[in-house]
Formats: sequence, structure tokens, C-alpha cells
Amino acid sequence: FIGVSTYLAYLARYSTACSLHFASLLLTAPHCARILVRMMHAPTQKQSMLGQGRLSRGRVAQCTRKSIRRSCQVRAGKTSTGPRVAIVGVTGAVGMEFLQILKQRDFPYSSMKMLASARSAGKKVDFDGETYTVEELTENSFGDCDLALFSAGGSATKKFAPAASDAGCTVVDNSSAFRMTDGVPLVVPEINVEAMKDIKLGKGGIIANPNCSTIIALTAVTPIHKAVGVKRMVVSTYQAASGAGQAAMEELELQTREALDGKPITTNIFPRQYAFNLFSHNSDVDVDLGYNEEEIKLVKETAKIWNTKDVKVTGTCVRVPVMRAHAESINLELNAPLTVDEARKLLENAAGVSVIDNRKENDFPTPLVASYNDDVYVGRIRRDISRDDDCGIDLFVCGDQIRKGAALNAVQIAEALL
Repeated sequence: FIGVSTYLAYLARYSTACSLHFASLLLTAPHCARILVRMMHAPTQKQSMLGQGRLSRGRVAQCTRKSIRRSCQVRAGKTSTGPRVAIVGVTGAVGMEFLQILKQRDFPYSSMKMLASARSAGKKVDFDGETYTVEELTENSFGDCDLALFSAGGSATKKFAPAASDAGCTVVDNSSAFRMTDGVPLVVPEINVEAMKDIKLGKGGIIANPNCSTIIALTAVTPIHKAVGVKRMVVSTYQAASGAGQAAMEELELQTREALDGKPITTNIFPRQYAFNLFSHNSDVDVDLGYNEEEIKLVKETAKIWNTKDVKVTGTCVRVPVMRAHAESINLELNAPLTVDEARKLLENAAGVSVIDNRKENDFPTPLVASYNDDVYVGRIRRDISRDDDCGIDLFVCGDQIRKGAALNAVQIAEALL
């Protein structure tokens, strides 16, 4: 059964780069082997095509293909004139990604404080050549901080972010706690950085990171919206395990091994099998509307970020057995005609977007290509043939949920505060 043996070896080596191939994987050695060949070769082939100066713009240097997959080692900018930074929720997936991205982008800092819950206090975290001891998060943690990057969950954020702001520490929050609060900017820097113009670093204030699926969708769609206006947007998401946290990623890996070994499936994070399966997003469902919370976030956050209630949005959000990159199918009804070539040119010139749209080779974005990269990848750019005019466009997009969908967007916000 050499196919499955090879599969498990690959999984052990790249356990955080699982892909949509999982959903179609069958327990037969020949089929497994064919899929493995595609999985193992696709990322490096893509990277050689995608690089072209677009990956981790401007700051990342000396990246090998292996380092692109994991992280590019660039010395962070510790300097006496930099802000005093706190990472809240540092031991989680997004918290650890904060540290990697701060290093990659040479973010200036004069001191670094690692904060987490009481159960994580005392753990050691290495950053930029130093070892830090994780401190317990309290309301008194921020008196010596100018900037706090939060990824602590909604309830903790509601308690501690206002305390940080009152202490003069500017908060960039990754949770949903304050996204829809009046006076709290909801920011994707490529789209609406001006929304945070009244907040000054080290002077308090809270800035909210949008939900991951919203960030990825709007990074791709906003260039078209700014050009001709979007009248209606229909989004179907294929969301990775990382959106539910590190424990969900670990359980997906565990379930995959268990399924291949014919063992009972562990279901601690989700109430059903995740490996080789997909299901409606695990957030609560409004029994009257039939929409889950993830879908409602997409609707409400789009209106706030674009500062308009004129765009109609509907979505269907689904969990798929992918480790860390979301995919989204997007249909746009436009206010004015736009050809496919015009749409492609807008996207090719957009900040934070890379286009993979090779119809001849059937080569389009995949979660593996997006994983560990900064850009949102866009393809399947085509006219909506259900319409008789040029006012409909279809797109397929992929973005790394932990990076652009969370940690990278927050660090970009922090950079805009400097």
C-alpha cells in the first residue's frame, strides 16, 4: 500500500499545507499516488511562475522556495525609536503569525511584550534572536505599550482592548468584538486606510480587522467596484481549518490519519468528521433568516468597509478540508459594463492582488498556491453568460486565511499608523 505510505510521509512533512485534493482523495494506492504527484509538484511550479516581484512586496529578501512556503527570514527592526509593541494571544496561530510577519516586514519596535491567557503564561517564545516569557493578559498589561496586536477572541477583547486604549495603547484587533461598533474603523489598508486617519499611534483607540472571508473577497473585488460600481455580489466560500484556530488545524491532520488508518474519527472541535468532508460553516445559524454568522458578517462588513448600503450581498459559507487558505467563488452584478479584459487589467494593477488566469492550461488559483503568501490570488475571470450584457463578472479567489485574512492585514494597519 505504498501510495498511502507516501501520502502519510508527505503529510508529516507539510502538515500545514493540506489542499482541496483531500476532498477527492480515495483510499486506493494508485489514485493516491497520482494525487500525491500533483500535490508535491504544484506548489513549487506555481511559485516559480508567481514570484515576479509580487510575493511579500518590498520587504522580503533572500527567499528560497522552501522559505516561501514557511517564512522568509528577515531581521526585524529593533530600534530605540520604534513603538513599544504587545502581542495579545501570542501562543495561537494568528499570534505566532504576527511575529513572523513583523520579522518579514522589518517592523520597527523598541520593546516587545508577549501576552496570553493564564494557562499560557510562563511559556517561552523566541522572536528576533531573543527569548520572551509569555505574561498573563490583564487590564494592567498596557501601561508601557504604544501598540497592541490582538488575537484573543471576542470575549477577552471586549474586556481588555478598552483597557489598553484607556492606557494610551493603540489596539489593532482581529476579533469580531468591535467590527460593527460606531467610531471603530473597520480597515483593509488597500481599500479604506483613510477610515483610520483620526487614530494616532500611542494615543489609544481601537481599529478592527474585518473577518477573513470579507478581507479576501473585497481585496479582489474592490478594484472593480471602484471602477464601475458593484450592484450585487454573490459569494460562496470554501473556508480552511485555520479560521477555527490551531486546534482545528491539528484535528484535521489527526482525522486524516485516522481515516486513512480506518480508526474512529476524533471530533473534539467540530461535531462531525472534517477530513474528506465539507459542511456548512460552523457558526450559529439564524433560524428565521437561515443565514449563519459568517454569512451575515460578509454582508454587514462589506457595507461598512465600502461605506454604502447600496450594494446587495448574499453568501454561502462552507468549511472544506484545507489547512490555511480560503477560496471563494464570486459573482458580481455591475452598475456599468466591464469587459473581461478590462477586469483583468484592473486586477493585475491592484495592490495585494495576483492574477492566475490561464484558460489554455486550466491553471487558476488554489489554496496551496495562496498558502504562506501575502497576495489574494484571482482567476476564472469571465463574463456572466446568464446575462445579455457586460454587467456581470465571475471570479474565483484564494487567500491565506492566517496572513492576509488576519495577521498580515493587522500588521499592515500597524504600518499605516507609523
